[in-house]
Amino acid sequence: MNILIHLSNALVAEGINGLLAHNGYDKTIIHNGSLPEQFVPQVILVDTNTLTQKLSSRYPDAKILLLDTGIEKEKIISALLSHKIHGVLATHTGFQLFQKALTVVSDGQIWIDNNTVKAFLHQNTTAGQSAGIDSVTNREKDIIEFVCHGCTNKEIASKLSLSEHTVKAHLNRIFKKFNTTSRSKLITLLVSGQT
Repeated sequence: MNILIHLSNALVAEGINGLLAHNGYDKTIIHNGSLPEQFVPQVILVDTNTLTQKLSSRYPDAKILLLDTGIEKEKIISALLSHKIHGVLATHTGFQLFQKALTVVSDGQIWIDNNTVKAFLHQNTTAGQSAGIDSVTNREKDIIEFVCHGCTNKEIASKLSLSEHTVKAHLNRIFKKFNTTSRSKLITLLVSGQT
């Protein structure tokens, strides 16, 4: 997997690059102004300071993974609404979850860090927002968290000791509550605060 590391903190970029190289990711490059013409990234790791439309337009097929460096929720929402972001990853994420996030995002799915999901699921809703989040059961919140981690119905069923059919039924009810039809639209609604 070709990974472009484009972070504003050079020390963090070097650390992530070293960690990836040590674990067998040998096709990573740190963005330092110029890139080899033949290098086409599949995943680009950015922060809010390096996230630009120019980067997305130069590599339209690349998946963008935003490193949440402790920024406010509103800035994350703004970034998600302004750019084509495929995932949000907290800096305290362990390497195994980081690897899973890279795989999920490179496969075209969405990855949202668990703490970010919880913040959106448990935030207070305003009167102008839909009743979707208020009517979600605890089991449905669990399923939404797993969906945000890119888990399949089979994986969710295994983790929650449910049948795949039951997970599918829960997802259908969740989609109806949020008036949406897909996992990616559900995640966008949650993260944008439109719930």
